[in-house]
Amino acid sequence: MKTQALTLSLAAILLAAAGCNGNKAGDNRTNAQTPEAQKVAGNKTIAAGLATDSRFMAAAKAAGLDQTLAGAGPYTVFVPDDAAFAKAPGGTFDAKPENRGQLTSVLTNLILPGTVTADDIGKAIDRGKGKATLATMGGGALTATKDDGKIVLADAKGGKATITSSDQDYTNGVVHHIDAVLLPAKAAAAPPEKAGG
Repeated sequence: MKTQALTLSLAAILLAAAGCNGNKAGDNRTNAQTPEAQKVAGNKTIAAGLATDSRFMAAAKAAGLDQTLAGAGPYTVFVPDDAAFAKAPGGTFDAKPENRGQLTSVLTNLILPGTVTADDIGKAIDRGKGKATLATMGGGALTATKDDGKIVLADAKGGKATITSSDQDYTNGVVHHIDAVLLPAKAAAAPPEKAGG
């Protein structure tokens, strides 16, 4: 239980700190929604705007991240479509309490701090001569490239996802829909079982 609590606390601290981080040299993210984006988004947060019956929101709720996605942000979230969840390794999205650390690890690998539009990602790829690294809230990285004009993201394990719909604006960030689940290099370990019972 201590390992699970530590994992969740660390994820919560990382997510809470996201809004406080300043831009670093060479960093492409912004720390607040532009007035134009806020006007388009209205009063809808990411948590309120995504379908409550989607597999992503069910996983976010099980991990306790639904409240984070309802918070101030800003965040950039890569949301896999429901079909992508079925292709993930078995047990990845089990909603059992003992799987909460793994859920948190997987979901924070799909969240970037700040607001990063598809255009921002495209420009970063061009500046990086065909490749850009995007630091995730989970402490990992996604690699962005282009294929036939579409943005393709790769995780640390070589899994790939294409952005199918981009720049869905919300009051606390932006959502890009992807066609696969991108996994962290190493998912959080399940808490050790208690000896003797």
